[in-house]
Amino acid sequence: MSKEIKNNINNTTQGDFKPYIPADKVIPELTSTSIIIGILMSIIFGAANAYIGLRVGMTISASIPAAVISMGIIRGIMKRDSILENNMVQTIGSAGESLAAGAIFTLPALFIWSQELGLAQPSLLRIIAIALLGGILGAFLMIPLRKALIVKEHGTLPYPEGTACAEVLIAGESGGAKAKTVFAGLGIGSLFKFLADGIRLFPSEIEWEIRGYRGAAIGIDTLPALLGVGFIVGPQIAAYMLAGAVLGWLVIIPLITHLGQFITVPIYPSTVPLGQLDYWDIWDNYIRYIGAGAVAFGGILSLIKSLPLIFSAFKGALSGFRVGLENQGIMRTDEDMSIKLAFIGVIIIVLIIGLTPIIPVGPLGGILIAVFGFFFATVSARLVGLVGSTNNPVSGMTIATLLITSIAFKATGFTGAEGMIGTLSVGAVICVISAMAGDMSQDLKTGFIVGATPRKQQYGELIGVVSSGLVIGFVLILLNNAWGFGSSELPAPQATLMKLVIEGVMSGNLPWVLVFIGIGIGLVVELLRIQILPFAVGLYLPIHLSTPIMIGGILRGLLERTTKDETALKDKVDGGILYSSGLIAGEGLIGITLAVLAVIPAGTGTVGDMLAFGNNILGKYGSVVLFAFLAVSLMRYSFWKKAD
Repeated sequence: MSKEIKNNINNTTQGDFKPYIPADKVIPELTSTSIIIGILMSIIFGAANAYIGLRVGMTISASIPAAVISMGIIRGIMKRDSILENNMVQTIGSAGESLAAGAIFTLPALFIWSQELGLAQPSLLRIIAIALLGGILGAFLMIPLRKALIVKEHGTLPYPEGTACAEVLIAGESGGAKAKTVFAGLGIGSLFKFLADGIRLFPSEIEWEIRGYRGAAIGIDTLPALLGVGFIVGPQIAAYMLAGAVLGWLVIIPLITHLGQFITVPIYPSTVPLGQLDYWDIWDNYIRYIGAGAVAFGGILSLIKSLPLIFSAFKGALSGFRVGLENQGIMRTDEDMSIKLAFIGVIIIVLIIGLTPIIPVGPLGGILIAVFGFFFATVSARLVGLVGSTNNPVSGMTIATLLITSIAFKATGFTGAEGMIGTLSVGAVICVISAMAGDMSQDLKTGFIVGATPRKQQYGELIGVVSSGLVIGFVLILLNNAWGFGSSELPAPQATLMKLVIEGVMSGNLPWVLVFIGIGIGLVVELLRIQILPFAVGLYLPIHLSTPIMIGGILRGLLERTTKDETALKDKVDGGILYSSGLIAGEGLIGITLAVLAVIPAGTGTVGDMLAFGNNILGKYGSVVLFAFLAVSLMRYSFWKKAD
């Protein structure tokens, strides 16, 4: 970031602050080029994050990778010099990623219910409606908050991701080199995934039983996205995830296996005796419920711990709310979309949700969406300004919404499968609203620093919502048809958790003992002052996912320990993060492509079956060696990266 911008960062009003592009200077911003590239980024990163989120329960921000790719195309290839066009691309692109995150954390539960309860699979129209209407609501609710949160509290609310993205945009002279790093990761990630799970030259999931320790096993999914996730989240979060996995796979599963020798009757929810279960069966029947209890406890606890901040955030946002309702400023950098139009849009959408069968929640559900949507959009928008998007307790907000909605629906007689679907639909809309409001506030912060036109950015957010919303339904249906949600390929941990919360209130037929064991483990972890959510997610997921994430985290930790110069360290870490983002996007795109091939019939099987002619010829150890080369490629763009 330039020295002038840094000197102004602590000023609290737009009158004092001088953005990178002055208000009186007009340069290309919302152009056909930025819209087309932005829509592509929205779809690509939205789809890729949907895939990786369904695997590991977390998504990666698309803002900086989208901005870097945009700079590589617009500045590097097209030889156009407009920082605001690049900012528009990341605005549209990140909106798609956030909408996808909100959708995958909830909607897969509908598909799981369709299998378990014998219901019809959710329609494409319903999925698109939930994603689109939730995304548009989140964008509309954020519009009147911009002046209060972004302008009035500039210097008070740092918005770390938004500020970091502005730094990348302002340092755009190196955009071409950085874009090559993202594209390199995307190419390597795509190739690796295609060889592993497309041609099946080598297995991407390998495991070894531990001899002499019955029921224990260690495994690793040798996939590029997981390595990239580990590098991005760092060694501490990766270690917490692996610790949870170790507890599940090297402690609890062997314990259950040992006890199974002496217990000859089935223990619910399994229908066969413990002695007949292998470690995958025990994970499926018992560990997932224990992990879900720990994740639920972590989500609710994070919300409770954030309550003082949430209420102060809500109060602070409301106290400045009227700032957003004042007449539009005459400066370009002070123009918002029509606040009146936004409010009318909110009312119309809430009426559509409450009075039509498109989203089956009824009038009560519409009222709950209006109340929770306004509250959590306001909270999320301000909270991410203080703690960053990574620490935004969206899952906790969604669980709270589901609990209250379940109780309200049950009290009014809206129960059974219809009541559960209605409850989840309310939670899905709120989850999308919260994710969108948090992301949009970061984008508007970036725009405020670089001198973007807020009105055009808000249009960009809506474009990103629509483009991603129209695609996410196809992506979810495709992935479910190919592998099924809740499977080892796509565990969908967050959505499974939301499903369990609703079932627990509506029907009460959960294996509560297992859930409470998970809650007890979560309490112990919290008392040890360990971050509970990554630990709980590690406990819930197979150890095969946490192991490669730990390897990526170790690489990040070694880099931070061996590089003493702070400037060089930042440059190397940024290079590794960009390359990792490419790995994630590359694997996600190939994963979705393979899902398409897996549902196209050909002969006695599918096109995907015909493609898989490799028969894993390289075996387990070939997979390990190639994964080691993949790790070396990550080191090439981090440890051995030359200064820009």
